[in-house]
Amino acid sequence: MALLASQRLMLSDLSRMSAASQAERSVLEEEFKWLLKEEVHAVLKQLQDILKEASRRFSMPASGLESQVKQENFILGSSTMDQVKGVLTLQGEALTQADINIKTAKSNQVLHFAFRDDKQWKMQQIQDARNHVNQALQLLNSRDEAYHFKTGAEVNKLMDAVMLQLTRARNRLTTPATMTLPELAASGLMKMFTPPMPGDVMVNFYINLSKLCLTVYQLHVLQPNTTKNFKPAGSSVLHNPGSMFELNNTKFEVSHVHKVECVVPWLNDTLVFFTISLQLCQQLKDKISVFSSYWNYRPF
Repeated sequence: MALLASQRLMLSDLSRMSAASQAERSVLEEEFKWLLKEEVHAVLKQLQDILKEASRRFSMPASGLESQVKQENFILGSSTMDQVKGVLTLQGEALTQADINIKTAKSNQVLHFAFRDDKQWKMQQIQDARNHVNQALQLLNSRDEAYHFKTGAEVNKLMDAVMLQLTRARNRLTTPATMTLPELAASGLMKMFTPPMPGDVMVNFYINLSKLCLTVYQLHVLQPNTTKNFKPAGSSVLHNPGSMFELNNTKFEVSHVHKVECVVPWLNDTLVFFTISLQLCQQLKDKISVFSSYWNYRPF
């Protein structure tokens, strides 16, 4: 009899536990439905607002001229005894003017170069970053407030796609393209200037984080009797003195490198916007995963 009473008690406890578990599950399912219906859209709206601001930074209109992008002048600062000075004019993604003075190591004379009037140099990194931001916005716009998310997996898929675009946008600004010295010598940038750049000077422009950078390379020709140790340099963002390369059957060595840069405040803004947006996406994914861990045997 005692055993039977004990079994009945155990069954009663199990029943209560099952009812409690069912009630907890019911509460969780209601919370999860609320998350999918309300909070997801609130986060998407936040992301849209932030990324619209980021997109706007890439094409700040000139005052009173909605169609024209604002021109900004930046003075290049140098830590190498003023060997290179310059003023760059940036208009959105294009360098519309570059005014550069280079003091040569050989003769100590100052060479002056400026962009030709008919030339502009597209900063591909800025253009690509802007395109990735706009693709992220398109993804977010494809799910308006009336859209009903049915599963957490669907939200995660959208967040992953948005995060991919934002990571690519950020990487384009934080990771300049590597180039070989022959590629740099043959690039269209060398044909931008008046007077033309001499054969023993090369320049390169790129973005690094929120900075607009100019690198100037001064070269000297390697004599045939010194080329036995010739070892061409590979691809790099910045080539050091001593780097060698061959162009049109002539071997060169980099004798001097000067890097000057200036901060572009709105690029710094966009990097902050990318960081905040990526955090928002990750936080939403984390909330989804908390719920999914309760009933991971079914698609969430």
